[in-house]
Amino acid sequence: MEKVSLKENERIDDLQRNGYRIIQHPDKFCFGMDAVLLTGFSCAKETDSLLDLGTGTGIIPLLMEAKYGCRKLTALEIQEESADMARRSVELNSLSHKIEIVTGDIKEADTLFEAASFDCITCNPPYMIGQHGLQNPEGPKAIARHEILCTFQDVVRVTAKLLKPGGHFFLVHRPFRLPEIMTTLSQHKLEPKRMQLVYPFVDKEPNMVLIEAVRGGNPRMKVEKPLIVYKEPGVYMPEIYEVYGY
Repeated sequence: MEKVSLKENERIDDLQRNGYRIIQHPDKFCFGMDAVLLTGFSCAKETDSLLDLGTGTGIIPLLMEAKYGCRKLTALEIQEESADMARRSVELNSLSHKIEIVTGDIKEADTLFEAASFDCITCNPPYMIGQHGLQNPEGPKAIARHEILCTFQDVVRVTAKLLKPGGHFFLVHRPFRLPEIMTTLSQHKLEPKRMQLVYPFVDKEPNMVLIEAVRGGNPRMKVEKPLIVYKEPGVYMPEIYEVYGY
């Protein structure tokens, strides 16, 4: 582990994977279960080159490296403060030779990277449309959760350009936007191949959906069995402990 400097109110959290740790700021933005479940749903090979769009503090590339040891991982983040934390987390884990954090706009990702250059792309995009109910539209949490700086259409458009033919796109989103998600993916020749709904409790509605799409894939989608998060309040189901590596 490398020594890195922490800024005011930052903390270091253990990721329970390969001894990796991450720098977070509880008042700005910390990674959520959706990012962890996305890496559990995703799959990659050691030879793959991976891009994470809107990486925040870098949780997805760290977990994907821990799980699959991908050859090269690149992460794009528009908020410099988050990107700086991600870079220091990469240094903290002595992974600067494998993970590169790039500050930039998802809408311009196809100008920052070569076309058809990634085997896998992951994204935990903003879920909410518009700015309804937002107290501070310029705040880090608002930008991460609401489509303020980019839309789902933007994410899919650049993904279709940057993925290799046959490359895989993994994303997590909200079920209420499923019709739009499927239509947008198909419009950009990203064929949905696998889907899993995530339920907080067995008797509640799903609140997340995990999707794998393949660039230029043939039509046929597998729906995985539902993923239930909690057995009872505060107690995860066994599958969730497996995803978290406990």
